Amino acid sequence: MKGQVKWLDGAKFVGESGSGHSVVMDGPEDLGGRNESLRPMEMLLLGTGGCAIYDVLSMLKKSRQRVVDCRVELHAERADAVPAVFSEMNLHFVVTGFGLKEAQVKRAVELSAEKYCSASIMFAAAGVKVGHSYAIVDAESA
Repeated sequence: MKGQVKWLDGAKFVGESGSGHSVVMDGPEDLGGRNESLRPMEMLLLGTGGCAIYDVLSMLKKSRQRVVDCRVELHAERADAVPAVFSEMNLHFVVTGFGLKEAQVKRAVELSAEKYCSASIMFAAAGVKVGHSYAIVDAESA
């Protein structure tokens, strides 16, 4: 995996992945940014959510669950010192579907947390307290 990040001006950067996709990052105004885009640490948090939700949906599809919507709500705390690393992170999955089996949803979230999500597992290995939870919404009642 390759990529590069190039400085544009102030606290604004553009990152380009090895697959050719780009994203703009910016900082807060008090640090020379214009607050026009994501901060780098926000991208790490969102990337972790993307990694985990991909795993969960993939497993639910393989187990033939009728998922119609899924989101992962992310919350992270950062250390109050430099470096301001993540100290805690929680991923809460909200899975909506028809006749979803709780055991399947629970297992998908557990497997993502323990085996498949490289991002959350990497943070946990670095000492971040990473929690996972889920809620199931019945599409017929929603």
